[in-house]
Amino acid sequence: MRNAALVLGIIAGLFGMIVGFFGYGYSTAVEHFGEIDGIAEQVQNLSQLRVLAVLSPMLAIAGGAMARARALWGGILLLASAAGMFVGFGFNVFTLFPICFAGLAGVLAIAAGKPDEPKAHF
Repeated sequence: MRNAALVLGIIAGLFGMIVGFFGYGYSTAVEHFGEIDGIAEQVQNLSQLRVLAVLSPMLAIAGGAMARARALWGGILLLASAAGMFVGFGFNVFTLFPICFAGLAGVLAIAAGKPDEPKAHF
């Protein structure tokens, strides 16, 4: 389950990077060139979108990379990434796979049977 979380988390991060690049680029283009009625309008929460466009894919890649060694922490990062992508971009055809992959990877990492190590997590 940890290996599946690793692979799904990294794939979610890569797809999330593509969505994040387009979201950040769209908001920057509308800010620079101005709005066009009915075609290109600025998003409501500009700073939130830009932060989540960068942060969510990073969390997915980091969580996926951590899933084998620290499944609990990796799972938490993956679930936070899925939530961030959902809040930042909503659930649509472009965010369907990154959100589902990150969410499934987070659940698999947290559900990975035994504890990571006998010592405390901190």
